[in-house]
Amino acid sequence: MGCGASSIGTARRPQSPGRLVSVAMTTAQPTARPTALTIGNFDGVHLGHAALIRRARELAGPSGRVVALSFDPHPASVLRPGHAPSRLTTFQRRGELLGALGADEVLPLVPSQDLLSLSPEAFVERVVREHGATRFVEGRDFRFGHKRAGDTTALKQFAAKLGASAEIVDPVRVALTDQSVCVASSTMVRWLLENGRVRDAAAMLGRPPELSGVVTRGDRLGRTLGFPTANIDCDTALPADGVYAADALLDDGRRFSVALSIGSRPTFDGVDRRVEAHLLGINTGAAEWAPIPGLPEYGWRVRLELTAWIRDQVRFANIDQLRDQLARDCDRARQICAGAPVLECAP
Repeated sequence: MGCGASSIGTARRPQSPGRLVSVAMTTAQPTARPTALTIGNFDGVHLGHAALIRRARELAGPSGRVVALSFDPHPASVLRPGHAPSRLTTFQRRGELLGALGADEVLPLVPSQDLLSLSPEAFVERVVREHGATRFVEGRDFRFGHKRAGDTTALKQFAAKLGASAEIVDPVRVALTDQSVCVASSTMVRWLLENGRVRDAAAMLGRPPELSGVVTRGDRLGRTLGFPTANIDCDTALPADGVYAADALLDDGRRFSVALSIGSRPTFDGVDRRVEAHLLGINTGAAEWAPIPGLPEYGWRVRLELTAWIRDQVRFANIDQLRDQLARDCDRARQICAGAPVLECAP
């Protein structure tokens, strides 16, 4: 991995009973407490990341602290503008997930040309100086410093010079539904989602894959069909086009089962990809559409947990065929969200 400048500030969020995680935005001061530190992109926060945090927590002990330095944005946005991988999680969500796993502080590493040009040894020196690291915890493929010249052997050597140590954690392997076994990685999670394999992505993440964003105004075609949707402007990577079963989580804690459509709406000759969520059980039997109780029509945030792929996008010959299929999609999504077995044949 490359390296970046840290800027750390403090916004505390609940992590687990009796503990708080600090998702920071300005530079934090090192403390005398034992500090286990891990560095990476942590995009998606998959099982491999969880193994790093878990080991760091063990090494820090109950009186120590665990610090995760997370690149934000991805170093490729500086090194190869226009070629950075799509983002699986926002930095804020990354902080919440890493905190739930055991991190006390989740701090951004903002890539800069100055930091990216540091030698591997200078990078380690800066991390120890700024964050008080006494132990580094990394995966076997960890690379750092100018042109990614530093590897895990160099990390151990440079850390030892500064009175710290480094422990290398083995990769986590995950069995997928096609009988393959793959190393957990953000790259693999992206590939699985791009191919509609949300169940396999969930196995690699240790939880359902997520989309998040703000509800915006659409064409309101769903209302005329009897299936009103929330059109969501997502700030994270989208899975393959298709219809999915999902759960919608609102900021006030409410949860709804969802039939989710992602794609360009081929029946209506659409061009742009859209994320349209039909919340099941809302406005059922109502003569006219109405907003969700307690929410405005637009402008509210929602997080979607993808449960299963249902079908591909299809161009229908007429509106009646589309309406009939939407009813079947909703029935299937309702069954899946209620726990029905899933035989997923993603595209």
